[in-house]
Amino acid sequence: MDTATKKPELLAPAGDYSCFQAALKAGADAVYIGGQRFGARAFAGNFSDEEVVEALQEAHFYGRKLYLTVNTLLKQEEIKQLPEFMAPFYEAGLDGVIVQDIGALSLLGNCFPGLALHASTQMTITGAEGASLLKKMGASRVVTARELSLEEIARIHREVGVEIESF
Repeated sequence: MDTATKKPELLAPAGDYSCFQAALKAGADAVYIGGQRFGARAFAGNFSDEEVVEALQEAHFYGRKLYLTVNTLLKQEEIKQLPEFMAPFYEAGLDGVIVQDIGALSLLGNCFPGLALHASTQMTITGAEGASLLKKMGASRVVTARELSLEEIARIHREVGVEIESF
């Protein structure tokens, strides 16, 4: 299918399980959530490991997608723990991961083949050069910087051919 005619994905955030269910009921095509580790919303409700798997099963039951955020910068000792944290979700069929740290992006791509990698808006991608680098590193989607105009976003898509998500 030509990406110019592809149906946009309606993506909703969910800070807890009831918000996740509300997003599904409201018609979201996909929901993104934070787990117990590696998320920017460390003090939010977030999902336990068991809830991530349950939400994944429920999303798939309704034909929807679930993305997990790994949107913090990881210290050396933390990045070593990332594969073990992600493995159960990958094995359960996680649809994708939203990543801020470029090292984490590379590691996840190497450890979990086929897992969709989304470059977080926190990477502050403002042009085709950054988007192109991330695409080469395995990112299937780039969440552009919030400051960009529609024209700037369209230019990145035209020049790089990567899937774009924007706020």
